[in-house]
Amino acid sequence: MELTLPLKLDLQHVHLTDEQFYQLCINNPEWNIEQNAKGALIVMPPVGGESGEREADYIIDLGNWNRQTQLGKVFSSSTIFRLPNGGSRSPDAAWVELSRWQALTPEQRKKFPPIAPDFVIELRSATDNLTTLQEKMQEYLESGVRLSWLLNPQNQQVEIYRQGQEKEVRSLPTLLSGETVLPGFELQVDRFIEE
Repeated sequence: MELTLPLKLDLQHVHLTDEQFYQLCINNPEWNIEQNAKGALIVMPPVGGESGEREADYIIDLGNWNRQTQLGKVFSSSTIFRLPNGGSRSPDAAWVELSRWQALTPEQRKKFPPIAPDFVIELRSATDNLTTLQEKMQEYLESGVRLSWLLNPQNQQVEIYRQGQEKEVRSLPTLLSGETVLPGFELQVDRFIEE
C-alpha cells in the first residue's frame, strides 16, 4: 500500500492527551507529525533540497536579526508548539518574544512549548496543498500568532496574516517587514526560480 502525504488521520473521537501526543512524536522520530485544533493527526512528508535550502535561508535571516536585537527566541521546523486552541503545530520558522518565552517553566521549554509564537513563516513545498496551509495559517491567527507569512513559490506570492486584519497577498518580488512584531526586521523575497 502506497501512502500519499501529507496523511491526515481523523482522531476526533480519540482524544490524545498532550503527553500521549508528545510520546507518539518521540517514539516515531522519522515522522513529522502535527495535530490540528480539531484533533486530526497530520503526517507531513520531508521536503526536498530546494525547499530545505530556502527554509534554512529564512531561518538564518531571522536568527541574524534576533542575534542583533536579542528580543526573543528563534525556532526551526523541528519545534512543535502546543497552541492554545488545541493544535500542536511546527512552523517552518518561528519567533517568540523573550519575556513570553522566559515565563514558561524549564519543563515547558524542554517538551512542546505550550505557547503560540508571535511570528511564523511557512514555506509551501511541492507536496503542500495550498488550502491546507491556509487553514493552518488561520489556526495560527486564532491561537494568537501576531504576524505570519506564507511563502508560495508555486504562485510566486506571499500571503501576510495579521491579527484583526484581512489576509494580504503580494506578488513577488517584495520586501516584507516585521512591522511592530519584529521591529527592524526585513526580508527580501525574490521571485522563485523554476528549476
